[in-house]
Amino acid sequence: MKLYNYFRSSASFRVRIALALKGLDYEYLPVHLARNEHLAPEYAARSRDGLVPLLETDTGLRLSQSMAIIEYLDETHPRPALLPADAAGRAQVRALAQSIACEIHPLNNLRVLRYLVRDLKLDEDAKNRWYRHWVREGLLAFERQLAARPADGQGAFCWGDAPTLADCCLVPQIFNAQRFDCDLSGLPLTLAVHERCMALPAFQRAQPSACPDAEA
Repeated sequence: MKLYNYFRSSASFRVRIALALKGLDYEYLPVHLARNEHLAPEYAARSRDGLVPLLETDTGLRLSQSMAIIEYLDETHPRPALLPADAAGRAQVRALAQSIACEIHPLNNLRVLRYLVRDLKLDEDAKNRWYRHWVREGLLAFERQLAARPADGQGAFCWGDAPTLADCCLVPQIFNAQRFDCDLSGLPLTLAVHERCMALPAFQRAQPSACPDAEA
C-alpha cells in the first residue's frame, strides 16, 4: 500500500496510527500541504478532493478521507479490531471519533486558517484565538462524553481497554492542541487516555516527529 500524507496533518496521523496498530507495511509518500503540493496537477489526478491522506492499495484502489480509510482497513484487516463487536459499542466509538473528526478538526485545519488570514484579514493573534476556542470547546465536549460512558465502555482508552477508532482521532487532536498552546485544563479523562496511547509503540511510530518528512 501507498499512503500519501503530510506529517503535520492530523487526518494523516489518524491513518498512520491505524496502520501501525494493525502492523501493516506501506510506502510513505509525503505531500507538503504548506507548500501547496496537494494542488499540483499530478497529485490532483490521484486525489479528486486534493486532500491528504490518500491510501492506494496494491489493487489500485484509491481511498480518501481518513475515517473511511480506517474503517476500510478495519474491515480488510480485522485484527486488532478498531471498532467493538456490538452495534451499540460501534456507534459509541464512532460518535467519539466523529466529535473530533467532524466537530473540531474542520474548524481548525490549514485551509480554514489560511482563509481566516488571507480572505477575512484576521491577524495571527485572532487566528490563534479562533483555533484555541474551537479546540477547547470540542475537547470539553469530548471529556463529557468520556465521563458518560456506560460500564462496558469504561477502561484505559476511549472505549474499553484497547485502542479504537476514537483513540486514532484523539491523539492527533491533542498533538495539534499542544502545538497551538491550547488550554487543556479540566480534561483529566481525555489526557489520561492520550498518555496511555502514547506509551504504545504504534502511536510513537506514527507521530509527526517520526515521519520522514518531519520538520522542526
